[in-house]
Amino acid sequence: MSKTVVSSDAAPRAIGPYSQAVLVDWQPGSGRTLYCSGQIGLDPATGELVPGGFEAQARGVLANLHAVAAGAGMTLADAVKLTVYVTNLDDFPKLNAIFAETFAEPYPARATVQVAALPKGALVEIDLVAVGG
Repeated sequence: MSKTVVSSDAAPRAIGPYSQAVLVDWQPGSGRTLYCSGQIGLDPATGELVPGGFEAQARGVLANLHAVAAGAGMTLADAVKLTVYVTNLDDFPKLNAIFAETFAEPYPARATVQVAALPKGALVEIDLVAVGG
């Protein structure tokens, strides 16, 4: 097994002592697993939350995750599991609509949890596990 740190300049830098993602190659030729740290809706150019509320932030999060996955040669289509953290479960229908626009069947597994607060006052954070050849 080997572990490689993955990063992308097209996504916000980590705001703590962690990697944007870690790619695990379990055995050469047997496939790779990408573990992406949680992303919030930061604009990579400014380091500030994208304006426009929950939907804009959720789309920003998915764009950031896409950029990190691309750094490992993967896409969001390779996602098998996402964990979503929201500050208000009333946004759940909006989240479902955005996921329906972003992902195709077979959909990745997902858990959604309401939390008291997120870094920088974000409304949503998502982490991702992806598998690719």
